[in-house]
Amino acid sequence: MTLSREQLDELKRAVESRYEELAAEVRADVSRARDDTAIGLAGDVVDAGDRASADQIVRMDDAELLRDLEELNQMQAARSRLGSGDFGRCVDCDHEIPYERLRAQAAALRCLDCQRVWEGALAQTAGQKQ
Repeated sequence: MTLSREQLDELKRAVESRYEELAAEVRADVSRARDDTAIGLAGDVVDAGDRASADQIVRMDDAELLRDLEELNQMQAARSRLGSGDFGRCVDCDHEIPYERLRAQAAALRCLDCQRVWEGALAQTAGQKQ
């Protein structure tokens, strides 16, 4: 099953839209991070509890930013695949990724079967490190 022109156009719009949303979020997060420091969040009175709370907020903001940057990179890669004609092909088996999967995860690199294998290998590697 090859993607129809309409399906491809829909997926391209979804990738572009999500890319723009993420780029705006990252810009806002970076701007906010410049303004927010742990000491600034804790205020003038810094006790251990305030400092711990402020540190936790900063760590959560950092984790959010990293997650958004990773997804932004995935969307950029999907944009590149759209431009090169490789979009919708599994990087492992080279079969087409079903339209339904791409609608749910436009940046998908793998078909469901290969994704399961990849995640299983990743989980096994993580289990060996423990």
